[in-house]
Amino acid sequence: MGMKISTSWSVAPDTFQAVKSAYEDILSDLGAAPNLLIVYSSVTYESRVLANALQELAPGVPVHGSTSCLGIMTVEGFHSEDGTGLGLFAIADADGDYGVGAALVDDDPRASGSEAIQKAIINADRPGEPPDLVWINGVPGHEEAVLLGIQDVLGPDVPIAGGSSADNTVEGYWEQFANGQVYSNAVIVTAMYPSTSTYLAFHSGYSPSETRGWVTKCEGRTLYEIDGRPAAKVYDEWTGGTISDFLAGGNVLAATTLYPLGRQVGQVGQVPYYRLSHPDSVTADGALTLFSDIEKGEELILMSGTRRSLISRAGRVARAALGAGRLTADQINGALVIYCAGCMLTVQDKMEEVAAEVGEALGGKPFIGAFTFGEQGCFTGGENRHGNLMISVVVFEKGEDD
Repeated sequence: MGMKISTSWSVAPDTFQAVKSAYEDILSDLGAAPNLLIVYSSVTYESRVLANALQELAPGVPVHGSTSCLGIMTVEGFHSEDGTGLGLFAIADADGDYGVGAALVDDDPRASGSEAIQKAIINADRPGEPPDLVWINGVPGHEEAVLLGIQDVLGPDVPIAGGSSADNTVEGYWEQFANGQVYSNAVIVTAMYPSTSTYLAFHSGYSPSETRGWVTKCEGRTLYEIDGRPAAKVYDEWTGGTISDFLAGGNVLAATTLYPLGRQVGQVGQVPYYRLSHPDSVTADGALTLFSDIEKGEELILMSGTRRSLISRAGRVARAALGAGRLTADQINGALVIYCAGCMLTVQDKMEEVAAEVGEALGGKPFIGAFTFGEQGCFTGGENRHGNLMISVVVFEKGEDD
């Protein structure tokens, strides 16, 4: 039978019509119902209508979904009309198994991660078997703990990739979808047991500078001090005054996108690799709040990027995912792509170019790209991590029958 992947999209403003036309395109391409549907949509669609429509159109098909900032991208381009767009990613794989699990993220997000993956494995009807890959989308805020919870069940060796739900305005309107249910504070995971191999890459479009310092005071995602001094002041000095107008407090998300803080995760040969933290606000007492957890004693490295690097990097990460399996583009069925919403907003006028770069790297194979408020992926050394301003790519290898 083999595997076949299909993607579709719509920017139609009516929720049901958008879902219906996208799913009809999937059916036309696949010739039958898929074994898994992944949906990404802007928050401008009516989530309950969307979830019900997929249940009606694709009864019995596992559905994994999340909101994505402004829209989505596919091999056909960047799909967003006045901040509205949705896309479907479908796998037809009769010899594989796929299960979607959901859990509310409450006072114990680590337990939520464990609960979601256990449900997903049960729903895949593969009890006792670790999946080849875990695909994840969830509410922003506790990603590190959720990842640990998944690893409590699976151990550290199963790759995890995906991204945090997003809205169009960073106001908390994000949602998650699973098998007909709609959530605003859940983690959704798919346990994937495909009939072919998967390969991953997780990178950023940023380079390390020589500027660095040590975390001397922090709590959760609030960075109070670097080298014993107020974090916002130090960061402002490091970046040549990029947040000088906000040192008494304020949102700095847009001002800091090209200058995140990096931490080294590991290295390949002599080449280190990093996960990034995006500063999003300055508190009244001069601290920086971040979109990822920080720990005392960690070394922070000022990273820098350019619009050009953010445009070209997605294609390079796609090529790295192919390289992980020593594959050429004609040896894959398709791909899942996560591209940071902060990066997308910074290069929004060039997103057709970003989509084209990814499409070219993947040889025109179907892919869907979501724009997220936090990215999860598996580094070269096998470390599953949460970061910001990152790109995560999973490719699905062709099988003998494909």
